[in-house]
Amino acid sequence: MESLFDPASLDLKIEELNRETFSENFWEDTKKAQDILKQKKFLEDKVAEYRKLEESLDEIIISIELLEEVEDEALLDELEGSVSLFEENLENMKLDTLLNGDYDSNNAILSIQAGSGGTDAQDWAQMLLRMYQRYSEKKGYKTKLLSLNDDTEAGIKSATIYVEGINAYGYLKNEKGVHRVVRISPFDSSGRRHTSFSSVDVMPEIELDTEVEIDQEDLRIDTFRSSGAGGQHVNTTDSAVRITHMPTNIVVSCQNERSQHQNREMAMKMLVSKLVELKEQEHKDNIKNLQGDYSQITWGSQIRSYVFHPYTMVKDHRTGGEVGNVEKVLDGDIEFFINEKLKQRD
Repeated sequence: MESLFDPASLDLKIEELNRETFSENFWEDTKKAQDILKQKKFLEDKVAEYRKLEESLDEIIISIELLEEVEDEALLDELEGSVSLFEENLENMKLDTLLNGDYDSNNAILSIQAGSGGTDAQDWAQMLLRMYQRYSEKKGYKTKLLSLNDDTEAGIKSATIYVEGINAYGYLKNEKGVHRVVRISPFDSSGRRHTSFSSVDVMPEIELDTEVEIDQEDLRIDTFRSSGAGGQHVNTTDSAVRITHMPTNIVVSCQNERSQHQNREMAMKMLVSKLVELKEQEHKDNIKNLQGDYSQITWGSQIRSYVFHPYTMVKDHRTGGEVGNVEKVLDGDIEFFINEKLKQRD
């Protein structure tokens, strides 16, 4: 197991972090201190998980040796269960080792945009929003709605959620792309089959003191009133913030924080994350060198299809992975697709 996990190096890192916590000025920077404690706990949990796997393996070996000496149906059943659980936990640890990107351990910012298809597409976008919220809940992640552009008839035009938890971005990053649904439209009185699309974008949360420098003159910052379902105003002040990066036409917005200042800070984090992503994609040294209009969604080939009719199936077109229970997937059970894509390692 140590070939895919190095507990000794993690122990050294934990010792190093421990020494930092005992420094006199440790709490002078509260945010940094909290990040160190968070990282320390994460590493301690990983080492504890590894040690627990070691203990499980030792117990399995002892059970096998006992069964070689005496036949015992109860012990055999217990062994089979232990082996199954060990294999599952080992597979999860293997997947964790694949999350080694620069931002994989970060929190995630996930956005959904309804595509062509009118009300059907907006309803589909809302279904995807719920799917990711349910997945995050099952994963033990916290979610916060940052912005929501709903429709008076049905569904949502767009939404952005903040997903907080270790490796949130690492797990969710491959959900980025176009998601297609094929179903009998609940909005078509003729009962015809419709195909709708929604786009998912996923960014890591990146702190504002990152190496990216943004010229304030390149930004257009607008404020507006946050609105809830049916266009009802949540408050009477212009607390919502929309930021446009004019050279690239990237637009980000946040409306659900408590103040305009908090909305602006989160919107800036979103902008920084998007610019860092584009900077790396284009292999540019400076944000000023980024070209093109990134405000338009390109409806290219979908990454996944969700089919309700004439049969039920969810298929990932990148890995070939298929699941027959669409409802279960839409209830947040997307672990299979996430893991298959991680194992593929582009």
